[in-house]
Amino acid sequence: MKRTAFGLAAGALLAWSAHAADVQLTVDAGKPGPVIHRNVYGQFAEHLGTGIYEGMWVGPDSNIPNVRGWRKDVVGALKALHVPLVRWPGGCFADEYHWREGIGPRGKRPVKVNTHWGGVAENNAVGTHEFFDLVEQLGAEAYVNGNLGTGSAQEMAEWLEYMTAEGNSTLAQLRRKNGRDKPFKVSYFAVGNEAWGCGGNMTPEYYVNQYRQVATFLKTPDNNRPKFIASGGNANDTRWTEVLSTQNIKFNFDAIGHHYYVFPSGKWEGKGSAAGFKEDEWISLLSYTQDFEKTVAANIAVLDKNDPQKRIGLYLDEWGSWYDPEPGTNPGFLVQRNTLRDAVLAALHFHMFHAHADRVHMTNIAQMVNVLQAM
Repeated sequence: MKRTAFGLAAGALLAWSAHAADVQLTVDAGKPGPVIHRNVYGQFAEHLGTGIYEGMWVGPDSNIPNVRGWRKDVVGALKALHVPLVRWPGGCFADEYHWREGIGPRGKRPVKVNTHWGGVAENNAVGTHEFFDLVEQLGAEAYVNGNLGTGSAQEMAEWLEYMTAEGNSTLAQLRRKNGRDKPFKVSYFAVGNEAWGCGGNMTPEYYVNQYRQVATFLKTPDNNRPKFIASGGNANDTRWTEVLSTQNIKFNFDAIGHHYYVFPSGKWEGKGSAAGFKEDEWISLLSYTQDFEKTVAANIAVLDKNDPQKRIGLYLDEWGSWYDPEPGTNPGFLVQRNTLRDAVLAALHFHMFHAHADRVHMTNIAQMVNVLQAM
C-alpha cells in the first residue's frame, strides 16, 4: 500500500517537474522523522450488517468460491490492499460477545440476537478459529476486543489462555480439540469498547478501576504477550486520555483507543447523504478532518505531559465517514455508498496520522466491507 502510494506521488512529482524545471527539491536525510507504523493502515471488521456474513463469510458449503468459508474474491481484494491488521469482533458487538459461543462445531453454536445492529440473528458461525483463519489468509495481525460490558475478568482471562496457552491446560486442550494445535498469535487485546457509551456508559474513573481489575488477570506466555489497549474517549474528548494516563500508567497498559467519525452536517441526527450531495457538503465533511487533527493533537499533548517517555500509544481504532443509512436498507446495517469524497477524506486522514506517527501507531478504518467507509 505504501509502495503504491509512493509510486503515484513520484509519478505526479515527475509530471509536475517537467513543467517547472526551475524548481528544486532538497531532502535532508540527516533529520528523519518518526517511523510510520504499518498498522496505521489497519482495518475493522464487526459483526454488523453484511460486513462479515455475506460480505466476507459465506460458509464452506456455499456455491460462492471460498476458502474454508471466506470468500476468495473478497480475501483477494483485501490481500491486494496489504491489510496489516484486523480488529474484531467489535465495536459495540464486542461487549455482548461471549467467546465460548463461537467455538466448537458450527451447527451446535447458539443463535443470539444482535441487539446493537438490526436485531437480526447471530449464529456465531464466525468465532475465534474462523477469525484467525482470515487474518492468517491475509498475512495480517490480530486485534481482539474483549467483552467488558457483559463479560468478566475471568471470561477475558480464559479467552486469552484459550488463544495463547502452550501447555496441557484444559483450555489449551480444548483449542486443540477444536482444530488448532499451536497457539494463535494475538498481537493486540482491548479491554472493552466505547466504555463511555455502548460498552457500559461508564465514567473514565470507573473504567480505570475496571481496567485495573481485569488487567491483573490477563496473562499469556512471554513470547505471545499482546499489547493491551484501554478504551478511551471519542470525538473531541481529552478527559479519558487525562484520566487513563495519570491513574493507569503502572498497569498492563500500552495504548489508549480513541474513536472519531465525521459527517457533513456535524450533527448525529441528520448526518447527511453519502451520495447526491452538494458542493458545500464536500467542504463541510473535509473540514472536519481539521477538527479531528486538533483532537489528536490535544490528546497527544495530554500524553506528552503525563507520559514524556512516550510509552503509551494513541490508537485511532475506529475512524471514517458516517452518513444517513442508504434508503431502503436496514438502518442498523449502516450501509452507505462510497465516493471520491470519501477517498479524499481517507487521504487527508492518513496524512494527519503520518504527521503524528510518534504516538499514532495504529488506526482502523470503519469498516472492512459493506459497512460505513469500507475500502
